[in-house]
Amino acid sequence: MLTVAEIMTREPYTLGPDDTLAAARQLLAEHHIRHIPIVSAEGSLIGVVSQRDVLAAGDTTVLPREASGSRENYVALSTIMTTPVQTVDESASLRGTALHLQKHKVGCLPVLRKGKLVGIITDSDFVTIAINLMEQLEAQEPEEFDFDEEETL
Repeated sequence: MLTVAEIMTREPYTLGPDDTLAAARQLLAEHHIRHIPIVSAEGSLIGVVSQRDVLAAGDTTVLPREASGSRENYVALSTIMTTPVQTVDESASLRGTALHLQKHKVGCLPVLRKGKLVGIITDSDFVTIAINLMEQLEAQEPEEFDFDEEETL
C-alpha cells in the first residue's frame, strides 16, 4: 500500500497566527504554493490559509479606504485561517486520502506524525500521480500496426 509519507511535501512552509496577510501573499508567491499551515509558537498546527483565503481577504472592505494600500499589513492570519484543520497521518493510504480530498472538497491536508506537522499533501500531488500513471500506461500499450491489404489475416 502506498502511503501519504511517500509523496507528501516534507517540512512545508509555515506561518504563525499573528503573521500578516502580506506575509502570506509573499510566501505563496515566492515558493509557488497554494496552502500555508499556521502553527503556534510551540509548533502545534492551529489552522491553514489557502491562496483563495488570501485573495478573498485582500478584496475585503473591512478597513477604511484610505488604509486599503497597506491593509494587508494589518490583517492577522488568525482572522482568515481555516480552523479546525482536517489532517491526515503520514501512514494513511494514498487512495483513502485522495477520496477524502475529493469527498470533502479540500485542496490540502497537513500531514501529522504523532500529532506533529511533518508535511502537506495537496490535490496537485494527486494530479502528478495521475500524470505519471497515464505515462506508464501509455508506455505499456502495444504499438498499433498498419496492416496493408496483403497482410490481413
